[in-house]
Amino acid sequence: MKRTLLLGATLLGSVSLTATASARPMTPEDVAKLESVGTIAVSPDGSRVAYTTNSLPDVTEGEKNGSTDSQLKIAYGPDNARVFLPDDVSPGGVSFSPDGRMVSFVWADEDEDRAVWGVPVDGGAPVKLAAVADTNVRSYSWSPDGSVLYMLVGAGEDKQRETQRKAGFNAVVYEEEGKLNRVFAASVGDGLDKEPTEIKVPGYVSSFTVTPDGSRAIIETAPTPNVDDSLVLKQINIIDLASGEVSQVIDTPGKIDDFEISPDSKKLSLVAAVDMNDPAATTLHMVDIASGAITGITVGAAEATVDTEFVDGGRLAAVIHKGANSFLRFYNSDGSQDSEMSMGNLAVTGIDAGGDRIVVRASTAQHPSELFAWENGAWQRWTNHNTWLSDVDFGKQSVITYTARDGQQVEGILIEPVGGAPAGGAPLIMNVHGGPEAHESNGWLTAYSKPGQVAAGQGYAVFLPNYRGSTGYGVAFAKQHQNDYAGKEFNDIVDAKRHLVAAGIADPDRTGITGGSYGGYASAWGATAHSEEYAASVMFVGISNQISKFGTTDIPVEMFNVHSLKWPWDAWQNMLEVSPIYHVDKAETPILIMHGAEDTRVAPSQSYELYRNIKVRTDTPVRLVLYPGEGHGNRRAAARYDYNLRMMEWFDTYLKTGDRDAAMPGPRPQLADGAKGAKAKVAGED
Repeated sequence: MKRTLLLGATLLGSVSLTATASARPMTPEDVAKLESVGTIAVSPDGSRVAYTTNSLPDVTEGEKNGSTDSQLKIAYGPDNARVFLPDDVSPGGVSFSPDGRMVSFVWADEDEDRAVWGVPVDGGAPVKLAAVADTNVRSYSWSPDGSVLYMLVGAGEDKQRETQRKAGFNAVVYEEEGKLNRVFAASVGDGLDKEPTEIKVPGYVSSFTVTPDGSRAIIETAPTPNVDDSLVLKQINIIDLASGEVSQVIDTPGKIDDFEISPDSKKLSLVAAVDMNDPAATTLHMVDIASGAITGITVGAAEATVDTEFVDGGRLAAVIHKGANSFLRFYNSDGSQDSEMSMGNLAVTGIDAGGDRIVVRASTAQHPSELFAWENGAWQRWTNHNTWLSDVDFGKQSVITYTARDGQQVEGILIEPVGGAPAGGAPLIMNVHGGPEAHESNGWLTAYSKPGQVAAGQGYAVFLPNYRGSTGYGVAFAKQHQNDYAGKEFNDIVDAKRHLVAAGIADPDRTGITGGSYGGYASAWGATAHSEEYAASVMFVGISNQISKFGTTDIPVEMFNVHSLKWPWDAWQNMLEVSPIYHVDKAETPILIMHGAEDTRVAPSQSYELYRNIKVRTDTPVRLVLYPGEGHGNRRAAARYDYNLRMMEWFDTYLKTGDRDAAMPGPRPQLADGAKGAKAKVAGED
């Protein structure tokens, strides 16, 4: 792509789905069958794009329950793609070989461990390219000439530990039995390299990438596999492949995220935090590989860098989120800004490039993520999944800015009821994102735990606030929630309600709240301390007690650094007063509490505590639903579908009616007819 193509370019290629005359509302069953574009990889010459589509088994039609399946496809142009692997192959880590003749991926064949496989782009059967005995390949990197595959794999087998386990001695020492990953180099040739060479690496390595000139490897390391260390202490190391020595450690404080290596192997683009108290890695930096010197590029900007990719010989393309909107910015090789374009109605989450081709993964208000390519001065949509969405009647979606009580401007995304809000306002669902170091973009906003267009089709308005603490508005905005649990951040949500009531969108007596993780904390706070504001609440993997949460989470140091800025013992009473359990005496809002039974981020005990306090102390409707085998968010299809049904049923019972005293719905949701096998299991029927 030439520089001149970007200047003055217009956005033309975003295909909009228009509802047909037989349009219908969206349903939970629709959500269960959504498909989206996942990984994207452009061939070295730019002639084709490999990508994966992600979907879940459709349990509403009786398919066997499971987690996300991926399918590998290769696209050659708009609506010109073909499937490259059998349905039972779910690939990960998709990439092209350096010569572009093969697409490589990670996969486990039947009872074997995960290995690196490849499939020729011109046709042919998949072939195993590299593996390490008795362990799984987690990720890999090609050498520039394609002769070597570097593999990041799990720890080696501990035969003594396995013998003890079989004898019944299976006790686990908490946070002391983490195993370190290893790196191996395997020759790629006519046969499988049976004895790959191990490369010694420091600490817990989470990624390994070879520079284009083949002389160095860039690795991300942390002292241990503990989640807290991966968030707080992860760093970039540069290894000299000839000597095996670490030549540089990039001195970055706090969190780090995406990095890319320049074509000349001299620089890194690095998205990282600006200090240890920065809630998220959203600032773009440039790193000199030889010296390790790091230069901030977007320090202080009211935006977030989301993804980067080097293009056309040395320029850097960066996906930038400014609040709810996406932009594509180009930097010259010296770090100076070249040009920038608005992505219009595309919410962009990923970018890749090869040859003169640039592609992005993006959604809009009317479809999940698809593949878009820059062609002839516009973004052209190359893929079109979920074609049945053309039958759905969508509620209008728009970005709203309002003024909080202290004068702060806050932004969010409004989905209006299909047909618009009636006189007196519609029932409103506040859908609060987690983190809070995250943000909502103005793209596809419907999922198993996000009511979105399902709610809009049932007469609800939905508002997704980017309250203080959110990213996309600069580090200063993201830090405004610190040392102020449940203060300005959750007042912003109430102020959004008041704005929408004044605008005639929302009914003040029929406003509800839902969210997961930190959004679950907001939902618990809304059902207790702010109970007068909300007619119904659905809390997911949420926080109810900031004191006990500290003692049961896997991220206590991260909590201190980017949220509380104080330890519980520094302010016991304050930590208690910002906990929803402290305000149960005000709890008149019917609340549905849902939690993954194996959650290590926010322990299920947080939900038990809130449930028990409300149940014993009040007559307020409360229900606790646990999902066995699920963690901090539901992964499996049946658990997701069940969640969506329960959420909407709860809101229909208490929010749509405005009746806080209504009888609770039955303990089992009404499943679709096609899910009768699952229905029998859920209901305990024979």
